[in-house]
Amino acid sequence: MQIAYTMAQGRGDTDQILHQLSQRLLASGLSPCGIVQVNSERTDSCRCDMDVQVLPEGPVIRISQTLGEEARGCRLDPAALEQSVALAEAALQDGADLLIINKFGKHEAEGRGFRNVIGEALAKEIPVLVGLNQLNRAAFFDFIGDLGVELPPQLAPLEEWVMAQIPKAQVSQGPAATEGTSAGVMSQALTAA
Repeated sequence: MQIAYTMAQGRGDTDQILHQLSQRLLASGLSPCGIVQVNSERTDSCRCDMDVQVLPEGPVIRISQTLGEEARGCRLDPAALEQSVALAEAALQDGADLLIINKFGKHEAEGRGFRNVIGEALAKEIPVLVGLNQLNRAAFFDFIGDLGVELPPQLAPLEEWVMAQIPKAQVSQGPAATEGTSAGVMSQALTAA
């Protein structure tokens, strides 16, 4: 099982790091799937709009609801979250080098959200990288046991871990040549031989 997690201390820092990592991986020719959060600041509120970018080339989906200035409850839009889950799952089925999930949150802790997608990726031996916070840490470990690798919230170690998980042929040939699957890598290796 290849699963790692990272936790940054500042608000939104994990989101930024995972977004930057996904852009680097895409630029290098890899095909990550999942979601990264790309918040949009608002001028009329101290809170941002929560948007997620579906990887590798999916839409940006607003997963927050505008509840008003005095609202104190959860702003997550469950329907929008489930839409992003469905798109990430479809991308995983199409073939991916890595699954990135911006946050193992309350929905995942309760058995919903991206939990099944994470399990499916692990069953397919696709590495998984998850953003985590203290609030849901216990539920994350209840889900994965002691199999997770903690990584510092820095681009270099995250990228090193990803590259160590992906076969070298896949990294050098990229998803266009392999369709992002291990079978594609094996097929190309056999054809070249």
